[in-house]
Amino acid sequence: MELKSPASAPDRDANPEVPMGQPSPATTVDPILDDAPVVRLEYHTIHGYRRAYRIAGQGPAILLLHGIGDNSTTWNEVIGELARDYTVIAPDLLGHGLSEKPKADYSVSAFANGMRDLLVVLGITKVTVVGHSLGGGVAMQFCYQFPRFVQRLMLVAPGGVTSEVSPALRAVSVPGVPYVLRGLGLPGALPLLRAVGRSLAKADGLPGMPERLAPRNLITDHQDLLRIIDDLADDEAHRAFIRTLRAVVDWRGQAVTFLDRAYLTARLPMMIIWGSKDTVIPAHHAELAGAALPHARVEIFDGAGHFPFRDDPQRFITLVREFMETTEAMDFDPYNWHRLMSAGPQLEEMVGDDDILEQVFEALEDERSVN
Repeated sequence: MELKSPASAPDRDANPEVPMGQPSPATTVDPILDDAPVVRLEYHTIHGYRRAYRIAGQGPAILLLHGIGDNSTTWNEVIGELARDYTVIAPDLLGHGLSEKPKADYSVSAFANGMRDLLVVLGITKVTVVGHSLGGGVAMQFCYQFPRFVQRLMLVAPGGVTSEVSPALRAVSVPGVPYVLRGLGLPGALPLLRAVGRSLAKADGLPGMPERLAPRNLITDHQDLLRIIDDLADDEAHRAFIRTLRAVVDWRGQAVTFLDRAYLTARLPMMIIWGSKDTVIPAHHAELAGAALPHARVEIFDGAGHFPFRDDPQRFITLVREFMETTEAMDFDPYNWHRLMSAGPQLEEMVGDDDILEQVFEALEDERSVN
């Protein structure tokens, strides 16, 4: 039996503010239709740390992993609708959202451990993992550390393809610079930035300026990024954000990549989704990931930014359902795992033109460098 009903999961801590099974405005997500299943906010204390998660529906399990500085509410527009057919679990990673924010390990592998522990407590042994941004890197790490759990994998603008990332994130990783973020919590700062963003979103580029450099195309993600910054006003949330960021990004860019172990997913059904106007992790990473993961299906959301599931939730929901219905869940095969790991990466199996393959090989070589 792969999945225990949420009602029979052992030792679940109920939301102290909302009785078990009773919805509240803060925990009920109803984005698509009025009869969508209720999404419950619940908690578990694991290894002494209180972890928050949203859960809804029944059926095959889907685990939704959010990005850095974000939380499970980022999935509000899709979780209720997906819960019509599936058990959907959307946790707040440790240090994020309503989960505790201790002085702890915020590495990608530690986050993967936390997701394994939560699934064990919930009685879930098989899951389709959907990871966004940092959550995409966590999802890949989860597949590597705990392959027996994983049936399918969907990566949404994931971190970990190459070192390339938003200059703003590189800057914030530098000691001293994070205090600038605290200044955005001053009265009036965020409303001012939102007003500037609205103005730039309407602005055309200068004559002769490439369309991709027009102001509106450089701030595609400003609303979601300001939403995340607003949540960092809390001291504990800010400290946890910086610890998490420095575990995966430094002044040179992303410090963690999944390309070196991507070959281990050879039998795993995979989909990669990216927004064509992503301002956080460049959309051309979709091509690089597709080259290193030739068995993966790649979908580009034209005009979307770093949060394609928020820019076009209905298309995202349709793709998830199609992915679940048309692919066969992988069962872990120890012999195949031994064979893949013994053989190592098969670079000749990567696909793409010479430029794309050269960038993939450079990313792999860069990871081996100690500089």
